[in-house]
Amino acid sequence: MPGGLLTDLYELNMAASYLRHGRNRTAVFSLFVRHMPKDRGFLVAAGLADCLEFLERFSLEEADLAYLAETQGYGPDVLEALGRLRFTGDVWAVPEGHVVFAGEPLLEVTAPIAEAQLVETVLLNHITFQTSVATKAARCVLAAGPARLVDFAFRRTQGIEAALAVARASAIAGFAATSNVEAARRYGLTAAGTMAHSFIEAFPDEEEAFTTFAADFPGRTTFLVDTYDTLGGVRAAIAVARRLRLPGPIAVRLDSGDLAELSRATRRLLDEHGFTDAQIFASGGLDEYAIADLVAAGAPIDAFGVGTKVGVSADAPYLDSAYKLVVYAGRPVMKLSAGKVTAPGAKQIFRGEHDDLVGLRDEPAPPGRRLLLRPVMLSGRRVAPPEPLSVPRERCAADLARLPPEARALRGPTPPPVRETPRLAALAERVRREVCRAAGITTRATRR
Repeated sequence: MPGGLLTDLYELNMAASYLRHGRNRTAVFSLFVRHMPKDRGFLVAAGLADCLEFLERFSLEEADLAYLAETQGYGPDVLEALGRLRFTGDVWAVPEGHVVFAGEPLLEVTAPIAEAQLVETVLLNHITFQTSVATKAARCVLAAGPARLVDFAFRRTQGIEAALAVARASAIAGFAATSNVEAARRYGLTAAGTMAHSFIEAFPDEEEAFTTFAADFPGRTTFLVDTYDTLGGVRAAIAVARRLRLPGPIAVRLDSGDLAELSRATRRLLDEHGFTDAQIFASGGLDEYAIADLVAAGAPIDAFGVGTKVGVSADAPYLDSAYKLVVYAGRPVMKLSAGKVTAPGAKQIFRGEHDDLVGLRDEPAPPGRRLLLRPVMLSGRRVAPPEPLSVPRERCAADLARLPPEARALRGPTPPPVRETPRLAALAERVRREVCRAAGITTRATRR
């Protein structure tokens, strides 16, 4: 689906005006997050792959143009110009999986302004949502330590496409598997699943249900043990596993109750009956805070199923993201709105050991710093094939390991500082003075 109408109407109105009046000059737009959400010491960049796929396929088809003619009254000249549009620009971006912070461009688009304007909405949608989810998932990974995590979000995400994006973003953050079979197929992930309470209830008793399931799936049996009485369910699972002599380690899943106490009692029962290699899987309304509390309590849990609260990034369901014009026709521009001041010019992030600098793209990297923004699309085409998910996953793990403890903290974190280079600060001051002079403004507060 080319997706030319996947945009806000004002983007089309602006594009129509640019095209009608010959103002389709080259522009640079910067996509960034203004402020960190509460209790976030870092963000994990995600969503870029979907952005690039959208840009490569972008166009308005005949049916799209007919709709605009009927509902918006665009004339033949504008419709013809819109019909010819394809994305022909360049994209510089932070590769997926990298840790980023507020005030840093995650992505910059350089293209004729009509093209750059029309793709704004989709780019913001992909980057904002997937970065929110990847960040939430990464916090769960930090909380869980060596325990494995499985994405259970499919049935609670706000849309089917969102569920696919959540599975992918969670995998980037370090989740081991997903319950979403289509996501597993599409992205090369491991699909994981056990049984529901309805399966248990469909049999006369737990032991018969467990026996039937184990006979069908002897090499991958996880018993859901809390339908009636959790420890009674554990005993039934032990009896079935012993009678059937199941190959490989079994697992039991706890989905309700006091997970810390139940996991300890379950571990004792399993060990007493010789199932020392049996795994304990926990689920049920979990997030990074609940996981951290269970780990701190010494709960012997080997894996966690995490769903709703990650799938919607429950405590921080959005980012204060923006996509702003920073250069037009070679002229640096900036916005001076109170609380929403932007920095002019195409940019680069210079990452250091303890902090980041945001500077101009054409300035040399200060000693000891590496460049974070890379060209990922030139003249409307990707510079390289899509990355396998293992690459951003490794990138994320490495960046999380390098974060200082105060940024990794789940409660009250402190992100590393992000500062402007002297060259960017000087350009911003010059452009601010020019804008104020042109607008007849003598004094203007421009703090960002």
